[in-house]
Amino acid sequence: MDQIQKMLLEQVADLHEVPTGAYNIRANGAGAGRNTTANIDIVTKQDKQGIDIIVKPYTKKESVHIPVIISESGIEECVYNDFYIGENADVIIVAGCGIHNAGDSLSAHSGIHTFHIGKNAKVKYVEKHYGSGEGTGERIMNPQTIVDIEEGGFIEMETVQIKGIDSTKRSTKARLDKDAKIVITEKLMTHGSQFAETSFDVDMDGENSSANVVSRSVAKDNSKQIFYSKINGNNKCTGHSECDAIIMGNAVISAVPEITANDLDAALIHEAAIGKIAGEQIIKLMTLGLTAEEAEEQIVNGFLK
Repeated sequence: MDQIQKMLLEQVADLHEVPTGAYNIRANGAGAGRNTTANIDIVTKQDKQGIDIIVKPYTKKESVHIPVIISESGIEECVYNDFYIGENADVIIVAGCGIHNAGDSLSAHSGIHTFHIGKNAKVKYVEKHYGSGEGTGERIMNPQTIVDIEEGGFIEMETVQIKGIDSTKRSTKARLDKDAKIVITEKLMTHGSQFAETSFDVDMDGENSSANVVSRSVAKDNSKQIFYSKINGNNKCTGHSECDAIIMGNAVISAVPEITANDLDAALIHEAAIGKIAGEQIIKLMTLGLTAEEAEEQIVNGFLK
């Protein structure tokens, strides 16, 4: 790999070298490296672009890295990845996509990830998106995540997009069985004329299932963001949706939370707050020697930390 590709891998997957354990690296529309273990298999799909990741039951303390990097202008791809997590497994999955576009043609990646989480299995899923390059071609990412959690299963999802993506539509849909849980944390920043749309749609079908969806975002300059969150309580369950956003410059942010209780014992809460940085916060940091721009940056970084 060249230096640009190595930089992208570091940004989206925190990889400085080939990871241990199972991994599949995709670069410029083709496979660039793969490793499997005794407990985790990775199989290329035969009917379309993508892979199946199969984690055996009772697999513990193992990880899977599946980063995608694009360093050539003009590449557009759609990839389907399916995760089959065996019962009582406990694994970490690190995904993410980085696009470096130094040309004038559009570069785009759409990843459709489907999780089948077995009984009492636990998954931590980390997905980072990053863009770079001085070219005029757009960098576009449209990730879709579909999650089905069986009884007692759990997934923690951390999605991050901080820099360089011109347009993104991020969709997550989840269905929860009895005692299943999902925790989603999103961190998002847009600047310039970028656009970002996020939608979460969670069905809590099982008794004592729970969902916690939290989004923190910053919109700068002339960028636009739209946040949709829909939580459906279809049984005795608990659900919480929260959107906190900082608006700067001439940006536009819209938050549309929705909760629906279809059962007498569904306990649901939604919160949404959008506002600018308080002047008092900037003044306080300036008294410590920071410029106004440095103080603003510190506040934004702390908010998204």
